[in-house]
Amino acid sequence: MSSLLSRAGTPESAERVYRKIFFRIIPFLMLLWIVAWIDRVNIGFVKLRMLEDLQWSETIYGIGAGIFFIGYFLFEVPSNLLLQKIGARKTIMRITIGWGTVSVLMMFATTPEMFYVLRFLLGVFEAGFYPGIILYLTYWFPGNRRAKAFGMFMSASAFAGVIGGPIAGLIMNTMGGVAGLAEWQWVFIIEGIPSIILGIITFFFLTDRPRDAKWLTPSEREFVQSELDLEEKTEKRPHGMLDALKGKTIWLFILIFFCIIAANSSLTFYGPTLVSNVGFSDPLIVGWIMAGISLLGAIGMIVGGFISDRTGESRIQTAVSAGIGAVGLAGAAIMINISPLGAILCLAMALVGTMSAIPIFWQMPNRFLAGAAAAGGVALINSIANLAGFGAPFMLGSLKDQTGSLAPGLLIVSAVEICATILILLLVPKFKEVAKTTTITVPVVETEAEVAPVAVKEPQA
Repeated sequence: MSSLLSRAGTPESAERVYRKIFFRIIPFLMLLWIVAWIDRVNIGFVKLRMLEDLQWSETIYGIGAGIFFIGYFLFEVPSNLLLQKIGARKTIMRITIGWGTVSVLMMFATTPEMFYVLRFLLGVFEAGFYPGIILYLTYWFPGNRRAKAFGMFMSASAFAGVIGGPIAGLIMNTMGGVAGLAEWQWVFIIEGIPSIILGIITFFFLTDRPRDAKWLTPSEREFVQSELDLEEKTEKRPHGMLDALKGKTIWLFILIFFCIIAANSSLTFYGPTLVSNVGFSDPLIVGWIMAGISLLGAIGMIVGGFISDRTGESRIQTAVSAGIGAVGLAGAAIMINISPLGAILCLAMALVGTMSAIPIFWQMPNRFLAGAAAAGGVALINSIANLAGFGAPFMLGSLKDQTGSLAPGLLIVSAVEICATILILLLVPKFKEVAKTTTITVPVVETEAEVAPVAVKEPQA
């Protein structure tokens, strides 16, 4: 039987190997992130009826939406370090089943206290998934191929909006009163069950490392590992967590990502509210509008990842994308009381810019961290920065209760996000991948069996 590699050592053969890896793991990881994101943010859609049914204020909703990130913050670093120790399959299985179960239990959130507890637990169980996948992808893709993988995986959060919005709207328009449950309760039930099922599948489908991949030939496994090992040797990055914490770089990235997440969480939890406030009251219509906006965000994330891999540039791209998001937020704040169409277009601009910044951002810390520093550092950046996910919705809810408008809060979030652009341009060191000629040994593969290796020239960051 001939191998997928007709001739090893060529750029074409390397592309075949990484394409094989890409299509094996990225679509499944995207599916997991889609159901995770839906379970995380469906509260933004059920809010349209839940607050009315339970007579809750915007402040109660803002606290509940944001308290998710407190659980996220407390358990994210331990979860990522555990992934490095016991592997991705077991860690991601536990996370996925846990958040799916809590999502279903959200149907019982009929008091503010129960709402807060369950949202906190949802954050606890989901903690580690996102940074865990960021770390997991570094086990499979070298740096010059990583942004595309990050971008495709992270675009799933935007695709979740494309899928989740219309589904939530449909459930809320058709399921109210069935079995004596409110429409918003059915949203939690129907959207939580797939996570539990996929969590079980995860254990049997995912592979921890290239060396464990039975679906790669021995020569393919050796080739991928040789590229990753070479990158590890040639790039000077701190490997110890304490070494990374002593430097200023990791804290700079935490601050930058905090500013981006403040905008992202605001758009996630209050995007449907903004659409509703400009005159679209039907949940299904709100869902379709948010689906269209989310689709644009997905395209932005994917295109941004491809451009970053091709150019080797992530610093300027992240800064520009965050700047676009900030301008969109400010525009939405101005247009919300002037033009419904203008407000929705600005909302789309804000979401595309903000979401496009996220996958490209992760190329920057991964240039400075490796080993345990990468495992703990990525989780630390994400966990502390995601505290903005608590503060921003709480602030927006409180200001909306006090002023009756989202505009003041959106302007504040816009000012926070533009700080990300300023910090990147002023303080992040300039870097760009430069092609170097490095000799590495790659096996020639004609069949599944090992054969003699040959030396090839491989461009290396």
